[in-house]
Amino acid sequence: MDSFMDFYFEEVFTTLDRDGLNERFKRRELVEYFNTVIAGCAKGQNKSDNATCKNFVLSALKYHNTCKSTNGDVCLMGKYHNLLYIAMKLSFDWSLQDNGVVAALLDEMYACERTFERIFLGAIFGTSAPYFLAGWKSDFMDKEENVHALVFFLDHATNANLEYREGNKMYRFIDVPLESCGRASPVRVVIQMGAAEMLMILLRFGARVTDDKAATNPVESILDRLKEYNRVYPYELVTCLKLVLRAVPSVNFTVDKNSLKHLDLPDDYNYQRKVALENYKEILDDRLIKSSRLGLKPVELKHLCRCKVRQLLWQNFELPFGIQKLPIPTALKRYLDLFDD
Repeated sequence: MDSFMDFYFEEVFTTLDRDGLNERFKRRELVEYFNTVIAGCAKGQNKSDNATCKNFVLSALKYHNTCKSTNGDVCLMGKYHNLLYIAMKLSFDWSLQDNGVVAALLDEMYACERTFERIFLGAIFGTSAPYFLAGWKSDFMDKEENVHALVFFLDHATNANLEYREGNKMYRFIDVPLESCGRASPVRVVIQMGAAEMLMILLRFGARVTDDKAATNPVESILDRLKEYNRVYPYELVTCLKLVLRAVPSVNFTVDKNSLKHLDLPDDYNYQRKVALENYKEILDDRLIKSSRLGLKPVELKHLCRCKVRQLLWQNFELPFGIQKLPIPTALKRYLDLFDD
């Protein structure tokens, strides 16, 4: 496999136009070609498909890094960068199990792009929308395959303890901002869309709901949108609200205390209660949210314990699969994994 790849890059790849892989159908043709090569080499060399796929990805990374090094450590983009997307697709197609190789591929993609839009946007919006958002089409066949690919790379990123620095801030793979979405985190984009299924996936893997610096809490944005429906609430949006509330201890509303100075309120005044009752009383009356999550009553101890255990698992890169290792009843495992409330 190594000899074949060396020959391919020297004799064939160099003859391709620089933008020869910009079109999705051309990348797919090359993916199909390498799928055939991997299957043939595995059979001919009496090796496993996984080992042969690993060798291809390593060869692609080596070639990309070599070209990058000759250009002052700056990615040449074009076909040289598109090679990473082909390696990404093949890693998924063959369910590559080597965590180190997949992690190296993700690291290389981030080093060039500073984002993982190619993995997230297709899963969130489907295969066509990324073209209008970012000018490219997803390398995966449909939205379902995009979601499966996202889970595949989330699993590898978690097992490899991947973190990425941007300025003075560190991001997990799941929280790296999306350039084409105003640098919002994937979970914020999903909440804004009201996509409950995708939200469940991201929350289970430990996406930070309130970690980035934003004007409002995501829960507030959901509550504000629910108010617009005159108490005829859409199911998906209500589901998103309930899922987010399982993942955070309580809701911390954005309060401008300066605007309330004229009321001469005491220092220990419960501003959260004031905002909840003034802005979201109808939602409380309709029991879409527990009063304990809005500061009106103490938060349930069971829920606080869930949040604390999940935080510790997150710190140790053990969400969500580490939950199954805990010596607790199945019902509690489902509770920790956000399936029940």
